[in-house]
Amino acid sequence: MNLDQRRPPAESEAVPDVSVVVIVYNDAARLPTAVRSVLGQTLRSVEIVIVDDRSTDGSYEVARGLAAEHPDRVRAFQLPENSGGCGAPRNHGVRQARGDYVLFLDSDDVLERNACRNMLEAAETTGADLVAGLCVRVHVDSRTGKQVKWYPWLYERTRTLESISELPDLLVFDTLSTNKCYRRRFLLDAGLEFPVGIHYEDLLFSAQAYVAARRITLIPNRVYDWRVVEKPAEAAARSISNRRDEIANFTHRMEIHRRVDRLLADNGLLELKFAKDVKWLKHDLVLHLRELPFRDAAYRQEFAEIARAYLESIDRAAFDETEPIHAICAYLLQVGDWDNLLPAVDTLTNRDKISSPLVERDGRVYWCAEHLDDPFGRHVLDVTELGHHAKPVEKMFLRNELTSYEESEERRGKVRLTGRITNPLGVVPPGARLAGELEFYARRPGVRFQTFRFPVASVRHEGRAIAWETSADLAAIRPLGIVDAVWDVRLHLDVDDVRTTTRLTVAAPDLAAGPSPVRPRLTRLVADRIEPMVSSRGHLSFRLVPDKKANDFVRRGVHGRAGTLAKSGYRKARALRKQLTSGDTKLRLYHEVFSRLPVRKGLVVFESHLGRQYSDSPRAIYEEMRRQGLDFEAVWAYAGSPEGFPSDATLVRRWSVPYLKALAQAEFWVDNQSYPLKLTKRPQTTYLQTWHGSALKRMGFDEPEWKVKSRAEQAAQQRTLDRFDRFLIRSEHDVRTLARAFRLQERTLLRVGYPRNDALVRAREREESTGRRERGPLAAELGIPEDRQILLYAPTFRQRGGAGQRRFELPFDVERFADTFGDRYVLLVRSHYLNHVVLPPSVRGRVVDVTAHHDMTPLLALADGLITDYSSVMFDYALLDRPMFFFAYDYEEYVYEGRGTYFDLLERAPGPVVRTEDELHTSLGSLEEQVTKYAARREQFTAEFGEYDKGTAARSIVDQFFAQWRRG
Repeated sequence: MNLDQRRPPAESEAVPDVSVVVIVYNDAARLPTAVRSVLGQTLRSVEIVIVDDRSTDGSYEVARGLAAEHPDRVRAFQLPENSGGCGAPRNHGVRQARGDYVLFLDSDDVLERNACRNMLEAAETTGADLVAGLCVRVHVDSRTGKQVKWYPWLYERTRTLESISELPDLLVFDTLSTNKCYRRRFLLDAGLEFPVGIHYEDLLFSAQAYVAARRITLIPNRVYDWRVVEKPAEAAARSISNRRDEIANFTHRMEIHRRVDRLLADNGLLELKFAKDVKWLKHDLVLHLRELPFRDAAYRQEFAEIARAYLESIDRAAFDETEPIHAICAYLLQVGDWDNLLPAVDTLTNRDKISSPLVERDGRVYWCAEHLDDPFGRHVLDVTELGHHAKPVEKMFLRNELTSYEESEERRGKVRLTGRITNPLGVVPPGARLAGELEFYARRPGVRFQTFRFPVASVRHEGRAIAWETSADLAAIRPLGIVDAVWDVRLHLDVDDVRTTTRLTVAAPDLAAGPSPVRPRLTRLVADRIEPMVSSRGHLSFRLVPDKKANDFVRRGVHGRAGTLAKSGYRKARALRKQLTSGDTKLRLYHEVFSRLPVRKGLVVFESHLGRQYSDSPRAIYEEMRRQGLDFEAVWAYAGSPEGFPSDATLVRRWSVPYLKALAQAEFWVDNQSYPLKLTKRPQTTYLQTWHGSALKRMGFDEPEWKVKSRAEQAAQQRTLDRFDRFLIRSEHDVRTLARAFRLQERTLLRVGYPRNDALVRAREREESTGRRERGPLAAELGIPEDRQILLYAPTFRQRGGAGQRRFELPFDVERFADTFGDRYVLLVRSHYLNHVVLPPSVRGRVVDVTAHHDMTPLLALADGLITDYSSVMFDYALLDRPMFFFAYDYEEYVYEGRGTYFDLLERAPGPVVRTEDELHTSLGSLEEQVTKYAARREQFTAEFGEYDKGTAARSIVDQFFAQWRRG
């Protein structure tokens, strides 16, 4: 039935609690599933209002059938003509709804079965006009069942807002209308309707609802499944929001944003406008910028005109709230600099890629040389903090622009390629030896053994880039044919025998090239040609193309029983390979296989700081064992790169199978932190735990978080600590703190000091006996002038961001420091090994980042003075009896909001404790003055915290545990 054939409900009819408006257009196949998700709700008092937007595929007939099947719960309507969007059918659904509350559901999605009940209860309990719950994007064509929660941090707990101003992120990020329940009277009284004739209607409607609502409640329940289909066959049915290749898409988006801006301005919500500006720069604009490399000049020009007009309304302070590349792209777009913008978009799409040559001015690094006369441009284009200037070439992912791709007229399948590789800040010097190799490899994981390489004929400097050219015979590529349909290309550039790898960026929208013949290993019926294509990230790739005549046969084969079995077998093989390399499998291998092998006498496994370094007391013990010429088998564990680890030991990657086998058969474990917690130590293995520093901050079971853990969790932690057979102690302070916090038995304590500190004790003894200090070769290696004193800044670990190495922001102006003290001191900066710092080029030669140096001990021995905060390095450096400065700029936060400390640093520090940068500068005025002023406190500090550090720790340990391995 059509619109005007429906009558409004009679007053005698029961009013449902909730009306779910289901809109549909040409989606007959999926509509029943959406409706069934509503019929199956645990809340029974729910009606379904289906509104068909004049479909042509029979969707309305399906809707009528559902209404006939459930006459008391389902009603169907059809608009007189197609509206072209979601607004009109939803508006009509609201007008026809009878429930006290309204939800919206798209025909290709489903409601979670408790959605209506949970949102109704929240609305009735809190009196909210609007209740929102968690939406989950369900990738229905993903073999792995991929699901992604939609901005889950908004829905971590139940909360009620009296105004949207209390949570700007809700308006900014959750712009959906479908994961919400609205009081129908609220919608009618506020006159809220979706805009018609324009897309992105959700964004405006949601903003209007947020602003108008007297109360908003958020619940942590999953309420809506947004079913995402990404198969190529569905491309024709993409929604307007996914058709970013159409300029109308961007035009509609920007018109909606302007309307939302007017709404916020009219309601005095300027702080929300600022938050929305930031999100627009980071998200909305980025979505369309990524399309620019694939679009023609006409599209780019129209896009730029629309975007520039809106950029004028953006608060410039919003640029500082985005990532640098976001701000750079927005600025370059605003000033119309396409030559620099398009490479910047490459970095926007491929985040680690350096796509600009960069330029250094006045000790700062900028994205490009243009626009530096504009103060705002200079500010935005400053990329010093990204640290590109400090990276060696092998750590760089460089833009490699494909400048030509030509097919040979003489030989079919042979192609000539040329390109230009960005050379940021001249990291590839003019005199470097250059070579290259072009590599084709199958994209499908698990078939990377399928690689074909071609030498690059010519590589040379060309201005601010590295130019290359070569030929490749595509006929030489021998694909399997079923599992490796897509092939990627990369170019390896060797610079003085150091290799960096690049991808080939296609700058032009189209590759004017046809397919080339190939010979698959299986059969030519699978594919007999390979043709170039541009990947979604803008890189050159290739895809196999089957013979047209055999295409139907191949399709039947691939999708038939034989093809299904082949693909199923491949997937099972991949799953088995993944299972064999999983953590659980490795643990079983360790405990059930390797731990049953005999312990190998003389096998010692060393590890320092979770395998990240060749350093500390394990290194000192190892080198003492080598010095004494002991007969033993040494294994060193490394994480990441084995560079810097000893060449006279067996090196194993942490968590690898050889690593687990070595640990299972070792007679000794020697480390300073912890071997993997789930590995049980065998009784025949002796675990020497050297630890990595005396404690200022509370440790182990003294930490507040461990005191509230369950008994089972505490017991599991204790089992890992009970693996220690010997624990090194350097003072009775360690006994009162570390030993007690780890609940160690007295018999495990080894009062010998730290082997890593033997070198420091000997350095002090030499100075006292000779009256002079020898710097050694490290000072020359770091380029430190003879007339400069050396300060070492070594702060404690700072928790910032997620997992992995974290950026540490220096708490003082390093350029000011260099300008003030550069003629007197060279400052060495050694951040914690889990942190990293970036120094500007302006301080080059005056401030040096030494974080990459594995071992701290030589740096301590080199320094004339130490600047730290709460790091345990203070206890080690005290052995040298040199000046120490404590920059405790966040003392209250560290002590009272963190773990807490075992003693008050302010009272017992063997040097000045300062809180501000100015105070730090004042205290650094003279090292000689500090030597005298704090001499007594340093002596007392060393006596209390280093009483067992006598310079003989390594020798003592070797004598106690390894003497039997002396030759002869």
